Amino acid sequence: MLRLISTAGAVGKLGLRGYATASTKAAEVKSRIEAKRQAAVAGGGEKRIGVQHGKGKLTARERIELLVDPNTFREYDAFVEHQCTDFGMSEQKITGDGVVTGVGKINGRTTFVFSQDFTAFGGSLSRTFAQKVCKIMDRAMQAGAPVIGLNDSGGARIQEGVDSLAGYAEIFKRNVLASGVVPQVSLIMGPCAGGAVYSPALTDFTFMVRNTSYLFVTGPDVVKAVTNESVTQEELGGAGPHTKKSGVAHDAFDNDVVALARTRELLSYLPQSNREPAALRYTADPVDRADAALDTLVPTDSHRAYDIKDVVARIVDDGRFFEIMPEFARNIFIGFARMGGQSVGVVGNQPLVSSGVLDIDASVKAARFVRFCDAFNIPLITFVDVPGFLPGTQQEHNGIIREGAKLLYAYAEATVPKIAVTTRKAYGGAQCVMSSKQLRGDVNFAWPTAELAVMGAKGAVEILWRKDLSNRAKAEEEYNRLFANPLPAAQRGYLDDIIQPSTTRQRIIEELEILKSKQMENPPKKHDNMPL
Repeated sequence: MLRLISTAGAVGKLGLRGYATASTKAAEVKSRIEAKRQAAVAGGGEKRIGVQHGKGKLTARERIELLVDPNTFREYDAFVEHQCTDFGMSEQKITGDGVVTGVGKINGRTTFVFSQDFTAFGGSLSRTFAQKVCKIMDRAMQAGAPVIGLNDSGGARIQEGVDSLAGYAEIFKRNVLASGVVPQVSLIMGPCAGGAVYSPALTDFTFMVRNTSYLFVTGPDVVKAVTNESVTQEELGGAGPHTKKSGVAHDAFDNDVVALARTRELLSYLPQSNREPAALRYTADPVDRADAALDTLVPTDSHRAYDIKDVVARIVDDGRFFEIMPEFARNIFIGFARMGGQSVGVVGNQPLVSSGVLDIDASVKAARFVRFCDAFNIPLITFVDVPGFLPGTQQEHNGIIREGAKLLYAYAEATVPKIAVTTRKAYGGAQCVMSSKQLRGDVNFAWPTAELAVMGAKGAVEILWRKDLSNRAKAEEEYNRLFANPLPAAQRGYLDDIIQPSTTRQRIIEELEILKSKQMENPPKKHDNMPL
C-alpha cells in the first residue's frame, strides 16, 4: 500500500510539472501573439508615422477609427506577413504587410474597409497584401455590404515581380464582379500610381484629398523622359485636374478628416446592396410643404439664367443634398437627396453654366450616375431645362453622338421609378434624352414656364419663314403661341400634368409612394452593348 501511494505521488508530481510546462508554453505563445499584434498596430514604426503626420496625413488605422462608428471595427489578417525571399526581403517583414483590413459599422450599418499603410513598405502591394484585400471584397459581396478602400500606396512591390501584378488583377476582377452588387467607394489619400489607379477607376465613387493625393498612370519623371514635358505631381494627377478636367474623381476635400466625414454622409443615402431598397431616414419636413418662391424663381425669359440648385434645395427634404462631381461638367447637376425620407438621385440641367446645354462631359457624368441609381434601386428625379446638345466641330469630332447616346441609353434601360419635371426649355434631341415619356419615364410633369419643342423660336422662324422674314417679331410670337408652352405636349399625352411649381414637392412624393410597388424588367440578355 505504501508503495502504491508513493507511485501515485510520483505521478502527481509529474502531472504538476507537465501542467506547469504547458502553462508556461501557453503563456509564451500568448506573449508572442500579443507582441505580433502590437507590431501590426505599430505599422512601419514611430519614425515613419511621424513623417506621415508631418505631411498632414493620418495613418491607416487613424483613418479607419474616424470612418467607422466608435468601437465597431474588427480587424482581419492582422498577423499576415509577406512570403517573399528575394532581394533580402526575408529579413524585412512588417506584421500586417502594409494594409489594414476588416469590418465595422457606419451609421449603424455593416461596412467592409481596407486601408493602405504608407508607413509599411510605402503601402506597396504584395501577394499577401492583395489576398487580404480580396478576402474582404469577397466577404462584402457575400454579406451584401459596401466596401471602402482608403488608398495611400507607392504601387506594386517590385521585389515580388509578377506576384504583385497578379494581385492587382485579382482586385480588379473583384471590382468588376462587385459592380452593381454592393456600393464601392475609393478614397485617394496619398499617392496612387501605375496599375493601382484602375481599382479606384472601377469603383462607384472616387474622392481625393487636396494637396496630398495623386492619381496617374505614369509619373512626372516618365512623362519627362517620353514626351519631354515638365509637369509636377499636382499638375499631372492632383485633385484639381481630376475633379475639374478629367472627371476621374467625384470630389475633393481639404484634409483626411473632412474626406472621411463626407464618405460617411454619402453612405447614408445608399442601400447596403442591390438586394435592398433605397435608404430611408425620418424627416420632419412636411410632405405637403408648398414653396411659393418656386412660382417666380424661373424667369419667363428663356435667355435669363437661374440656379437649378435653388430649385432642388426648395423641393427636397430639409433643403439638403449631396452633390456629386460639383466641379466637373458644371452644366449638369447630379447628386443625392431625400424626398419624404426616401433617398433619390437628382439630375438637373444647370442654366447658370452654358445655359444647361448637354455636351460630352455632361452626358457621361449624368449617364454614369443614372446607371448607379438604377443598379441600387434609387429613384430618379430629373429637372429639365435644356436648349439642346452643344454644337461645334470640337464636340462632333470628339464623339458627341456616341457620348450623348450614353445618357439616352442610361435613362432608357433604367427600371427604377423615374419622375421628370420640365421647368423651362426642352428642345430637340436633348428633350428626348432627359427622361422623356418615350424612354419609359413613369411620370412627366411640366411647369407653366415649360417649352417643349424641336427648337427655340428664333431658330425655328429662320427655317419656317425663311422665304418671308419681313415680320420676324410676329412670326416668333406665332411660334411661341403654338409651341413654346407645355400645352401641345400635354395634349398629346407626353406630359402627365402641368403643375404649379410651389406644389412640386408634394406631387413628386405622392408619385414616389405610388411607384414603390413598380415592377419592370428588361428583356433577358447576357449583357447590354451600350455605346462605350
